[in-house]
Amino acid sequence: MNTSLAKHKKSSSRGLWFGGVGFTFIIALVGFGLSKIPGLDHVGQLACAIIIAVVYRQIWGYPEKFRTGIQFSAKRLLRLAIILFGLKLNIDVVFHQGLGLLARDVGTIVFSILLTMLLAKLFKANSSLSLLLGIGTGVCGAAAIAAVSPILKAKDEDTAIGAGIIALVGTIFAITYTILRPFLPLTDLQYGVWSGVGLHEIAHVALAGAPAGPDALAIALLAKLGRVFLLVPLSFILMYWMKRKNKVESDSDAKIEFPWFLIGFIIMSLFGSYVLGHLITVPTSVMNSISFFTSFILTMAMIGLGLNVSLKDLRTKALRPLLAMAITSVLLSVITYFTM
Repeated sequence: MNTSLAKHKKSSSRGLWFGGVGFTFIIALVGFGLSKIPGLDHVGQLACAIIIAVVYRQIWGYPEKFRTGIQFSAKRLLRLAIILFGLKLNIDVVFHQGLGLLARDVGTIVFSILLTMLLAKLFKANSSLSLLLGIGTGVCGAAAIAAVSPILKAKDEDTAIGAGIIALVGTIFAITYTILRPFLPLTDLQYGVWSGVGLHEIAHVALAGAPAGPDALAIALLAKLGRVFLLVPLSFILMYWMKRKNKVESDSDAKIEFPWFLIGFIIMSLFGSYVLGHLITVPTSVMNSISFFTSFILTMAMIGLGLNVSLKDLRTKALRPLLAMAITSVLLSVITYFTM
């Protein structure tokens, strides 16, 4: 009898786990559908899905019975997405063609983080969320926020809010770049570099760079790849900073979990750079499918995090970090434009 009861509980628990993962999958699917609607196509699947998750939480509350499955999406799928994101980074291209752009990329990251944190202090904004937004602005948007959150021990709601803000603001900037392009005294290649150095996510760089032609898009993505590459050393710098911070704030050295998924990110980057297309030929359609899958599971993960967001907290916590990040983004665009 006890064995039968135990089996029933295990089966029920497994069903709820699948229900939680399925819950994030369905919302991600709805977000994908919305992102195909004219107008919302510029906003993107990630932002649409996070907004749905946040609205759901405010109306119906957190779906507690599905918590284990939702948490699996928020934690495990998030790490898998970051690992697969490594395939987007062609290290060989960065080393052979993009070294000159790396100095600009380093400047972008340092400027974005320091200025965002300085403004956050000035505005008395939430420091954790502001730091995530500074890193997202400087490196590669939501993917960077997702990668550094475990290292910084950021709250789930801060990670979700940061990813949503980056996706929305970055989209606005990408569209603005596209509108301004015909009126700017820049060559197509200069415009491409400006887009790659100044915009938030790879998707935003692609959106802004494409209208200027294939050469401009290529140089824009190359500049952006340099910033993605710098995510790895930045993560290890943040690990060292967190350990030092914990040593100062407590007698015991609080343990910082090693971000093993970053090792996976590096391995996938090396695999994509030196194996795929060289030793193994993979059709473009397959690579596009992998890219879509990566974006989709990242969206599922962000939905899991977005369900932790309270609109009350969003109003009280996010407005000042958003202002700091917006000012930083504007100044970054202006400075990188005048240094072309």
